[in-house]
Amino acid sequence: MPRRRSSAAYRIAFTSLGAMLIGLALLGTIVFFAMHFAFTRQLDATIAGEAQTLVDEYRSDGGRELGEGIAEREASTSPQRLMYAVFAPDGRRLYGHLQTVRPPLGVHNLQFVDPSEGSDAGRGLGIDLSRGERLLVAADSEWVERIDATLMELFGIAFLVLCLLGFAGALVLAKYLQRRLQTISGTAEAIIGGDIRERMPVGSRNDEFDQVAATLNRMLDRIEGLLENLRQVSSDVAHDLRTPLARLRNRLERGAAEDPRQAIDDAIVQVDEVLSLFAAILRIAEVEAGQTRRFFETVNLSELATELAESFAPSVQDEQRTLLWSIEPGVRVEGDRELLAQAFVNLLENAQRHTPPGTIIRIALVEGNGRSCFTVRDDGPGVPKSDLPRLTRRFARVESSRRTPGYGLGLSLVEAVAKLHGGRLLLRNEKPGFSATVELPRGIAAPEPTAGTELASAEH
Repeated sequence: MPRRRSSAAYRIAFTSLGAMLIGLALLGTIVFFAMHFAFTRQLDATIAGEAQTLVDEYRSDGGRELGEGIAEREASTSPQRLMYAVFAPDGRRLYGHLQTVRPPLGVHNLQFVDPSEGSDAGRGLGIDLSRGERLLVAADSEWVERIDATLMELFGIAFLVLCLLGFAGALVLAKYLQRRLQTISGTAEAIIGGDIRERMPVGSRNDEFDQVAATLNRMLDRIEGLLENLRQVSSDVAHDLRTPLARLRNRLERGAAEDPRQAIDDAIVQVDEVLSLFAAILRIAEVEAGQTRRFFETVNLSELATELAESFAPSVQDEQRTLLWSIEPGVRVEGDRELLAQAFVNLLENAQRHTPPGTIIRIALVEGNGRSCFTVRDDGPGVPKSDLPRLTRRFARVESSRRTPGYGLGLSLVEAVAKLHGGRLLLRNEKPGFSATVELPRGIAAPEPTAGTELASAEH
């Protein structure tokens, strides 16, 4: 029982039962008194009609005829027969057999003597026939009392049955709620115990519990992905830092004996590389957390893409590559101009860094169907199909680019920026070449937590 008292499921079920029973009791009370008053008014109407008939007889035929009419009515064997009496000013009963005191005027409750039962209660109407004589027409209210008693008995039985059924229903409801909640709690305990792949059971009814379970499962999927990403990042950071730190240590050891000043300068350069690596990781984490959305404004993508194309053209040409661009004018989105510029720069640098001399690099900015697309495409060797799914992972690098500078964080940042703006990054092998497209909505859009990079191949 102590566990039941602390159980929210039992509190909800029995609180609902108590509220239902209170409402039922109030309803029964209202119905009882409404019917009691209705029968009483019906009785009063019968007495008033009979009294008016006798008054009319008295006025037309006189007291003697009134007495005879009362005697005839009292001799009747009708089950609904009324009782009559006519009183003199001093209280003496002149006509009728109703044994009671001289009544007041109007409708009222009264006590009378029943020849077979003794003192009894009734309902009567007193009317003056003349200045001294007063007519009393009354009825035994026993039949109203019998109806009241029957109603009370029926209501009591119905209330008791409903109490039993409600109690049983409350137990079933409490057990059901407790079982559903314990299922979620048990799964959560298993996850706390280390089984991060465990998921909440989702039924086929799609009720509120199933919706909560499905939401929790999506949250757990997201957490599992973040944990996996954290493990991967930790492993990659350790792996990628090992080489520069080992190189730094060897250079310092050699420089201590040969040229200390040059060793210090080289060490500073290598430490700056390590610091830039951590700065890139922190920048990606900041973008993924959505901390930069407060800097959103209207960004003219056409102007931004034109500036980048014109600034990159000389360096691309110096490295014996060709940069072409086709930019649709007047393309605008809501976003962070600095982040969008950094994402586009990363795509251009990747195309410039990972393609051989003689490659043609194309920039395209188009708008349609409520979305803006910035694409960087080259006619280089492309990317192995097996490497496409892992390109946006942090520190991910294809085998052919191992000897080029960088840590494999560029596309991770581009994907994070696209998601922050409610868009996505699409990577495709074009045959020949490779293309990367940042697709953005025109207006401000919430990031899509389940939307990832869309990977496709042009191998039709």
